[in-house]
Amino acid sequence: MPLDVHALRREEFEWTNSGDVVYLNAASTGPLPERSVLAQDAFTRKRAAPHRLSFEEQFGVLTACRERIARLVNVHVGTVALAGNTSAGINLAAWGLPLGPGDVVLVPDLEFPANVYPWRAAAAARGYRVVTVPARDGLVDEDALVAALDGPGVRVLAASWVGFVTGAVLDLHRVGAACRERGVVFVVDAIQGLGALELDLTRAPVDLLACGAQKWLLSPWGTGFTWVAPGLLDRLTVQPVSWMGVRGSDDFSRLLDYDLTWRDDARRFEQVTLPFQDFAGFAASLGLLEAVGSAAVTEHVARCAGALLDGAAARGVECVTPRARHAGIVSLRPSDPPATSARLASAGVIHSLREGTIRLAPHCYTTVEDLERALALL
Repeated sequence: MPLDVHALRREEFEWTNSGDVVYLNAASTGPLPERSVLAQDAFTRKRAAPHRLSFEEQFGVLTACRERIARLVNVHVGTVALAGNTSAGINLAAWGLPLGPGDVVLVPDLEFPANVYPWRAAAAARGYRVVTVPARDGLVDEDALVAALDGPGVRVLAASWVGFVTGAVLDLHRVGAACRERGVVFVVDAIQGLGALELDLTRAPVDLLACGAQKWLLSPWGTGFTWVAPGLLDRLTVQPVSWMGVRGSDDFSRLLDYDLTWRDDARRFEQVTLPFQDFAGFAASLGLLEAVGSAAVTEHVARCAGALLDGAAARGVECVTPRARHAGIVSLRPSDPPATSARLASAGVIHSLREGTIRLAPHCYTTVEDLERALALL
């Protein structure tokens, strides 16, 4: 069923109808649906008088998030650990995987720093090496990535599903299958993909996936999750350690019965105390995406991105984002990117200027009129 964009704007993103702005910046920060704002506000009002929040209600928002994330990516809820950002999952892999001298971690060129600095810092402390695989023609080179897997000592490949500058989509199935054939752990930064694209982790050969929720999942800052494949759970050292990562820690009447036995599931990796009010908003945002259908959102975003690419090409503007391999990000390189950015901004077209490109990122609330307004300014 096609997405009812106008109903969404009316019920969840009413401010988009003001005519003041065209919001094409979901790749930076996704707006909050009205239901998420209300959920955060209601939780915070109860938090003002903490006795009005029961244990079940407080921790129930975390349970709701895990369950909705599990449905979103089609996994068992026990493999989901809530996190404050993408970096939490990347750091868990960089510091928690059994790596040391002689081991190599591959990272493609053009990665967002969140998937670079944790590996470099952990490598310096633990003695393994981080090797950057060069890009080709400004895009991640999948052939080179696969070839590099056969290098001596390669134990991990860490890559973004969608490039934050180019918007190019990595073939998770091809690259992941190549990793699996060689026993290489495949770590994926999914923040620029999930919400714009669908993902079934029972089919994609990924071992660990990290995803902040503040962009395409339309959720509050400080919310996100890490997914850990069942076969990897016991290979990861819990780092850092949370007091609620152990079995029995839900019973607050016996906290002095110290027992460093980890939970059986991925909650061993969660860092409590989490911002419960923000996860209440996260659960509400996931509920919206579930209600309208992730397939319908993906289809709408793809149409919007395609229209931007076609419209830019028709105007003679260089398209950095590959037409056949895009998600929601559309990166363009006009003759004068700063001047074009200033022109868009002055006209109320909210976007990002990234690495010499104009980055446009439509979502479920974007209309044809929004796209035409942006294209006319190119």
